[in-house]
Parts: sequence; C-alpha cells; structure tokens
Amino acid sequence: MFFFQGAFLIPYCTMLLVGGIPLFYMELALGQFYQTGAITCWGRLVPLFKGIGYSVVLIAFYVDFYYNVIIAWALRFFLASFTNILPWTTCDNDWNTDFCQPLTIWSNDSSLNSIDNVTVLANDSRLASASSEYWLRRVLELNHSEGIHDLGYIKWDMAGCLFLVYLICYFSLWKGISTSGKVVWFTALFPYVVLIFLLIRGITLPGSAQGVRYYLYPNFSMIAKPEVWVDAATQVFFSLGPGFGVLLAYASYNKYHNNVLRDAYLAIMCNSITSFLSGFVIFTVLGYMSHVSGRQIQHVATEGPGLVFIVYPAAIAAMPGSVFWALIFFMMLLNLGLDSSFGGSEAIITAMSDEFPLIRRNREVFVALLFLLYFVVGLASCAQGGFYFFNLLDRYAAGYSMLIAVLFETIAVSWIYGVDRFCDDIKDMMGHSPGVYWRFCWRFAAPLFLVFIIVYGLLGYEPLTYEGYVYPAWANVLGWIIAGSSVAMIPAVALYQYFNTSGTHLQRLKILTTPWRDEHDDDPISINGLHILSDPAQVRLTSPVASVDV
Repeated sequence: MFFFQGAFLIPYCTMLLVGGIPLFYMELALGQFYQTGAITCWGRLVPLFKGIGYSVVLIAFYVDFYYNVIIAWALRFFLASFTNILPWTTCDNDWNTDFCQPLTIWSNDSSLNSIDNVTVLANDSRLASASSEYWLRRVLELNHSEGIHDLGYIKWDMAGCLFLVYLICYFSLWKGISTSGKVVWFTALFPYVVLIFLLIRGITLPGSAQGVRYYLYPNFSMIAKPEVWVDAATQVFFSLGPGFGVLLAYASYNKYHNNVLRDAYLAIMCNSITSFLSGFVIFTVLGYMSHVSGRQIQHVATEGPGLVFIVYPAAIAAMPGSVFWALIFFMMLLNLGLDSSFGGSEAIITAMSDEFPLIRRNREVFVALLFLLYFVVGLASCAQGGFYFFNLLDRYAAGYSMLIAVLFETIAVSWIYGVDRFCDDIKDMMGHSPGVYWRFCWRFAAPLFLVFIIVYGLLGYEPLTYEGYVYPAWANVLGWIIAGSSVAMIPAVALYQYFNTSGTHLQRLKILTTPWRDEHDDDPISINGLHILSDPAQVRLTSPVASVDV
C-alpha cells in the first residue's frame, strides 16, 4: 500500500504502460501458445533457459510457505468475530497491559464519544490501542519471543486455522482446473460485493471526506523523487503477478485460438479498477480514524499486516453494527487470499504435472503431499515468534528473485527466441500480429523497467528489521540463500542442458537456443476437443468443462 496521493497515478500509469501490460500479455500468450506450465513452456521456447521455469516454480513454492499464514490470520479474526462484543475493543482481557486503552464505540444516536490518547499505529512501542494488543499479544503472542532465534511454542489455534486453510485449498485443487475454476467464481466475485458495501459504509463516516481528499489530492513534488517511481513500478509488477508462473499455468488451459489480448486488457482493467476502488475504501476509513483519534492521516496510515489487522479492525470496532462489518470484512480477506493461493498452487501443480507424467497421473497424491509439506513448514509461522520467520520469508522469498527471473524471461523471448517469431506465434493464434508498441516494450522498455527496479532496490538495500528488532546476520544470510536458490536454477539448469547435449560448443548453443517445435516440426493441433502438444506424451483436455479463459 502506498501513500503518495493523486500524483502517484502518473508514475503508476507510466509503469503500467511500459512494463506491466507488456509483461502480462507476454506470459498469457506464451502459456496459451505452448499449452503447458512454466517448466515445459520454457524448455520448448529456449531449451537453454529451461531453468526459468524451475525458478518461477520454486519462487511460487517459497511464497506458499508463508502466504497461507496470512489467510489463517484472517480466518482467526473471522472466527473471533462471532461474538456480541469484538475482542479487540476492550482492555479487560488477560492479554492486555496497563498501557491498553479501549476503543470507543459509537453510541446508538451516532454521536461520537471522546477518545483520549488513542493510537492505532502498529509501531507504537506502548501497544496503546486494544486492537494492537489483540493482534500482537493475543493472535501472534509476539511478546513471548525475543526474536527469530526464539520461536517459542506453536499456537495450536493458529495451527488449526492454517490446517483448515490447506484443507479448503486441497479440495478446491485436487481434481484440477475444473474444480478450482468453479470455486474461483465465488472467491473472485464476492470481494467486489463486500468492497461496495464497505465503500458505502465508509463514505457515511465522519472524516471520510478528509481521507478521500488526501487520497486524490495531487502532490506533484513527489513525482521528482525516484523512490516514488520505484514504488509505482513495484506496485504494478506485484499486483499483476508475472514471474509466479500463474499466468502461464492458467493461460495454458485456454483454447488455442482464444483472444488472449482481450483477456489481458480485461484482467488489467479489472486489476487497476479494483486497486483504485480499494483505495477509496481504505482512505475513507483512514479519514475516519484520523477524525476519531485527532491525528493526521499520514500518522494513522500504516502498511502490511498492521493496516489489515490493527487499523481496519479498530475502525470497524468503532462503527455501529461492528460485528456484522467485521464478519464481512474478514470473509472478504479470506476470499481474496484463497483466490491468490489457488493461483500460486495451481502454477506449481500444472508445471510439475506437465513436466513429469507420473505426477500428472497421481495429481491427488501430489497435491496432498505438497500441502502437507506447506503445513509442516507453516507451523514455524504459527509459533509465538513465528511472525519473525514470516517476515523473513516475506522479505526474501519473492522479491529480487522474481524480478530477475522475469528479466531473463524478457531476454529469452525478445533476444533469443526473437520478437518477430513471438509475434508470428500470436498471429497464428489470433489472426493478427502485435504492433510496434508491443515489439518496442518487449525488446527495450520492459527489460529496462525491470533493471530499473532491481538496481535501485539493491542500492537502497538495508538488513531486515521489524519494529526496532534487528535481525541477526545469519537470518539475512538465510534470506539471501532462499532468494538466490531460485535464481540459481537458471544457470544451473543451463549448465545441465549444455553438458547433456552432444556436439561442439557452437552446435550445443545452436541446439539449445532453437525452439523445441522447430527441431521436431510438429506444431500444436486440435483434434476433437483434445489439444495435442508437440510432445505426443502430453495431452491436455480443453473441453468446456476444463477450459478456463484467463
């Protein structure tokens, strides 16, 4: 979440045009053309860079170790909301300290009671608000840990929530895209209903207009700051999601002649509108919290888990009908989280199934073992000091490594496979070739866009900290090992491919930079609803039941 006001739309739209849209379209087109997951797709596109597929799958693998913990937190809050009084509104609980101050509830006539010295900032060392104490001392129990070296006991209430999350994921994905596609209809659409409800409620709150003004008022002096452009590029990149293998996986189930450009435009438009709408929902509430606490919005605003599990619950608790709003808000978070989790997991399952027929024949067993492994590792984040472990993975698992993987994707497509050949592939699917804009972005703008983010981010790198706690050196080293392991798959697999290819050095390079389908002269064809790939061993059912248009 970024707080740069209306002027932020200028760098955001610029980065969307030069980097976000072209990369999004590129991955969708690759997935649809090759009709396979990430590993097999890159192995056929540029065999030398087959490691890109393994890299993005490993990144998605690491992300799932901690991402579902966020969903478990949302589930924990959702279950706790089934009560007459929300537990994060009072200070008479056994987890509260002497510094706790209860959140004042609106009276029935909607007159605002006085609030003294209330703070909702996650970084308040006194843990003054009831919502912050509930989050830090009840849900996380972070006060029982001294750092990442002291994880403490596993919180079995959180472990139970995490297990339930993986149970939902398993029964949504075990049978394949046909089951997850049906579930996604609900998980993707329900949050929009809740957002509209929350927006209507938010604009009726006192102080909401102040929040909207802060959100929309342009501060053009911010445009001159390079970090604003980096934040805009990062926001575009991570919201659209290239580099996780998700776009390749879902697009691989499209029909071969599907209009993938239309899908790209539609998905990007929905993503941008949703982000803009969410900004209104958030800032109406932040304006209200500013009005309640008497503090400026920039001092009320925070980002990350603090916004979702401290600031917003505090605002909800101070509304009339707080229990109802809490239930639908955390239900929305659950649906949003599960929707994203399905995508990341399906990217791994599809890539591994397409590459290894044994996994494809035993999908249910593979999915069960995968989620069991996730759950076991996720228990570390369910411990009393688990948030420190979660924060480590969040920082290193999918940051620079994903950016570097996608940079190699653009190099492989634009400079080895060739933009002209890629455009011919798209023409074969859709009947028309991409124009100058797409060619320029794929060849020049998108790679520069990625290099800009990577270099600026590395120049500004600082060791990991959290609220005054400085992570030990070994923790940062572990983080870089996690980040480096996924990137290392690219050169490692390239060397493996090179030494397992016969011929002279030049012959090997020529073979490994020649698309697999050119060697075999066997393009994909469709016969009676079965999409037959270049590899006769691989068959994808694209009947209306299993086909999903991204």
